[in-house]
Amino acid sequence: MIRPGHPTLPQSFSAALAETRLRMLNVSRYPGQLALEIIIPIVFASMPMLLGRASAGDDAAANFAANTGTANYVAFLLIGSNVFTIVTGAFWHIAYWLRFEQETGTLEAVYLTPTSSLTLLSGVALYSAIRGVGSAIFAYIVGCLLFRVNPLQGDVLLALAFIAAGLIPLYGIAMLFGALVLKVKESNALVGLMQWVVSFLMGIFFPVAVLPPVVRAVALAFPPTWMTNGVRSALLGVGFFFGEWYLDMAVLWAFIFFTPLFGFWVFNRVETGLRKNEGMGQF
Repeated sequence: MIRPGHPTLPQSFSAALAETRLRMLNVSRYPGQLALEIIIPIVFASMPMLLGRASAGDDAAANFAANTGTANYVAFLLIGSNVFTIVTGAFWHIAYWLRFEQETGTLEAVYLTPTSSLTLLSGVALYSAIRGVGSAIFAYIVGCLLFRVNPLQGDVLLALAFIAAGLIPLYGIAMLFGALVLKVKESNALVGLMQWVVSFLMGIFFPVAVLPPVVRAVALAFPPTWMTNGVRSALLGVGFFFGEWYLDMAVLWAFIFFTPLFGFWVFNRVETGLRKNEGMGQF
């Protein structure tokens, strides 16, 4: 028996897909923005790439291989910059969706409907994943072709598996970030700060093994670090953290079982507290 005001699982899933479709339709009206999402990661990776060529000359590949395990610094840097865009996109899309809904007052209207903000948040996450992964894959292929390296080297399917497994804990962390946005009622400054912290922990332009021990331990507690290294190891053979791909994948699966549940609990707790104290409509 279905209780009034309590949607079934298929109904909640339909509401989430409707939110995804709405976001996809909206961004399709801005092709220039989508084009920039392909160009920016390539430009982002090309700066250290060209600097390395200018400073190391003909020995650039050999010097890079001695410290990272691969001479293909082009693909190494492109993987880092494109996974970084997936990660930052997750935070941006969740944060700005919540903040926009909060500022316009439509977030409060969600509580008058049978659905929930978490259902719609799931739809935004699905939209973000489709947009982020699609742009990153296309940017990686274009970047590799521009710099004349093979984009299909290595185990492509294993690399995609690491991305897929890493997305779930990533959006669990994004929910924690969304709870922070609801609490402090700010998104721009938080996203700007988050980008620098994330880029440092992920090791987008360097292996995390070169970090100091304490910082490296913090980086290894961040799921995108495992996703980035997993993709690099699958495609370039730089070496998995635990030596074998299935051991690193097991760590990501541990994050899968913990991070989304913890993110859901924190987000729900913050949201409930704001609703009880009439803080949702104050910005």
